[in-house]
Amino acid sequence: MVVQLSRPCVSSPCRHSLQCNIKLEPACSSTKLKASGSDEQDDGKLSLISWNVDGLDTVNLGERARGLCSYLALYTPDVVFLQELIEPYVQYLKKRAVSYTIIEGGEEGYFTGLMLKKSRVKLLSSDVISYPTTQMMRNLLVVKFRDQELCVMTSHFESCKGQAEERMKQLRVVLKRMREAPSNVTVLFGGDTNLRDTEVTKVGGLPSGVCDVWEQLGKQEHCRYTWDTKANSNKSVPYVSRCRFDRVYLRPAKEGPGSRMTPDHMALVGLEKLDCGRYTSDHWGIYCSFITGS
Repeated sequence: MVVQLSRPCVSSPCRHSLQCNIKLEPACSSTKLKASGSDEQDDGKLSLISWNVDGLDTVNLGERARGLCSYLALYTPDVVFLQELIEPYVQYLKKRAVSYTIIEGGEEGYFTGLMLKKSRVKLLSSDVISYPTTQMMRNLLVVKFRDQELCVMTSHFESCKGQAEERMKQLRVVLKRMREAPSNVTVLFGGDTNLRDTEVTKVGGLPSGVCDVWEQLGKQEHCRYTWDTKANSNKSVPYVSRCRFDRVYLRPAKEGPGSRMTPDHMALVGLEKLDCGRYTSDHWGIYCSFITGS
C-alpha cells in the first residue's frame, strides 16, 4: 500500500506481524465495566468507540488497522466514530469488519467515517455537512437510525493551536444541530475535536441539555488525555503534549424513551503496543456505553 498524504500539522518506523493480546483498560463508570466478544448485549444499553486512527501515517497501516479490528471484536460497540480514514484503511475494514455497515464522510484525501453494528442498529439516512471556511477538508457526518429516535454525528475539527477560531465555528455548528434536533430524538456526537477547554468557554459552554460524557462521569484523570505524547510514542516530537482532544457529547431526547439515556462507562482504548512496537494510533480511542432506559 503506497499512500502519500500529509496532515496540515506533525511519523515513526517499524515492521512486523501483529498478534493482538489486548486487555481491558481502566474505566470511568457508574457501574462495573463489561466488554464482550459476542453479539449478546443488553438491549437497555448502547455502546460506541470514537477514534482518530491516524490513517495519514501509513507505516504499519495494515497491522494497526488489524489492531482496531481486535478492539472492535473485544468491545463489540454498536456505533464507531472514526477520523483520519484513508481509502485503503476503509477497504481493509470492509473486508475484516463484515458485521458493520460503514458510512464514509468523504472520498478523497482523508475523512471521517461511521460504523454501525448490523445486528443492533439500522441505517436510515446519512448526510455530510460542509464547514464553509475549513482549510483542512473537515466536515460533519450525520447518521440517523431506522426504527430508533437516535441521531449520531462525528467530526474532525480543524487542527493546530492557531486554528482556534475555525475550530470554534465548527463547534458552534455541531452544538446548534444538537440543540435544534427534534425533542423526541437523542443525539450523540463524538470525534477528534482538537478543542481546548478555553475554546468551549469562549463559545458560551455547552448548551442546556448537552453534556460532555467525560465530565458527566466524574472527570477521572485516567480517562482525560486522548492525545498524550508522554505515553504514546507513535509520533516523534521534541515536546510533551497531553490534551483531551477527543470528546463525546450527549443530548438526550426531551421526551419519550430517549429522555432516559445516561452515560454509564468511559474507558480509553489502544493503550497497548502492538508487536511492531507501535500503537494502533497516535490517539487513544474512547469507549463509552450508555443506559438507554428502554
